[in-house]
Amino acid sequence: MTKDHPERHVVTCFLQYQAKILLLLRSKLVGSFQGRWAGVSGYVETTADEQALVEIEEETSLCREDLKLLKRGRPLEVNDAETGVKWVVHPFLFQIKEPGKIKIDWEHEETRWIDPEDIDNYETVPMLKKALEQVYPS
Repeated sequence: MTKDHPERHVVTCFLQYQAKILLLLRSKLVGSFQGRWAGVSGYVETTADEQALVEIEEETSLCREDLKLLKRGRPLEVNDAETGVKWVVHPFLFQIKEPGKIKIDWEHEETRWIDPEDIDNYETVPMLKKALEQVYPS
């Protein structure tokens, strides 16, 4: 880590229902990557495991009882020339029971359930596909 590239730890959570995963379109109100598709994400303020649950509840209104952790992936380092930040992404995959319970907050404008192999068809935040590969069986 250098002064020029601060290190920031974030979680990226993929929600799965049947064979689909949820992508969320980041709103113009968020601090970075507006208008790009992402998983549920946020800065790690506690542990990555706890932060994953906090972010899912904030961004989708789902609570712990609505979720089942399927996989915790190996953290990925992403050097972002655009922001000058070295992101350390902690990927997670959760199964959800009722997609109809999802209510997004101000951080996102739209949701879309996709086949994981179609992720290349979306303009995503950096390295989203690599994060997905850490947790989704291919």
